[in-house]
Amino acid sequence: MAVSFCAMLAALTPVRNVIATVWTWFVLATLLLLFFPAIMVWRIVGWPFDRMNYLGGRLFRLAGAFTARLTPRWHFTVRGTLPADPRHPYVVVANHESFADMLLLCLLPWEMKWLSKVEIMWVPLLGWLMWAARDVGVKRGRAASARLAMAACRERLAGRVSVIIFPEGTRSPTDQLLPFKDGAFRLAIEAGVPILPLAIYGTRNAIARHDWRIHPATAVVEVLEPEPTTGVDQHELKQRVRSRIEAARERLRQETMSND
Repeated sequence: MAVSFCAMLAALTPVRNVIATVWTWFVLATLLLLFFPAIMVWRIVGWPFDRMNYLGGRLFRLAGAFTARLTPRWHFTVRGTLPADPRHPYVVVANHESFADMLLLCLLPWEMKWLSKVEIMWVPLLGWLMWAARDVGVKRGRAASARLAMAACRERLAGRVSVIIFPEGTRSPTDQLLPFKDGAFRLAIEAGVPILPLAIYGTRNAIARHDWRIHPATAVVEVLEPEPTTGVDQHELKQRVRSRIEAARERLRQETMSND
């Protein structure tokens, strides 16, 4: 009897996986469609007094936050000390494990403009909303595109809105952090704003690399103490921030394993 019951559960697993996957993407698509008119209208109507489209961006991120909360297979949490002033600009940097990072980070209660590969901004609906929210696209490997993207990021920071960048440049294929690129740290020093490090752990299997299926996951993003950028060496700043994120991820990993 026990063997038959286990076999039945095993047979049902693919069906449950399909249902879970369809549910999460349905929720996200529905929310994006519902929020689309308000975000697009505010992009135009709010231009005279909200040029960075802070309010439209917040509504866009709420679609991701609601999706994360409404996915039964996911238990996503936020830890750390949140910025006291949501309009105090930071260059926010985080490690990158999975597409689910974006949904986890939407739980953070302040608006940030995202630096993303420009191909994502060509995706219908999602890309239109990123444009409306004033996120920044960049073409990988193109120096001219990178310069324009950094100029756009400086504009967002000058408008008192934080910018978030994944300094690894792409999702790491393993549990190990990739080397950090210079761009985020050069931007912060030139703009005279602090770095705000975030450590992410647990999203890697929520949506696996090159896979859009939704898997069970317990994940956390921890907000670390900001790093000042006045009078600091760019290389030392980059290595210090990477070391802090790496140490925080290891601590989160050990805590998660001890709670399982």
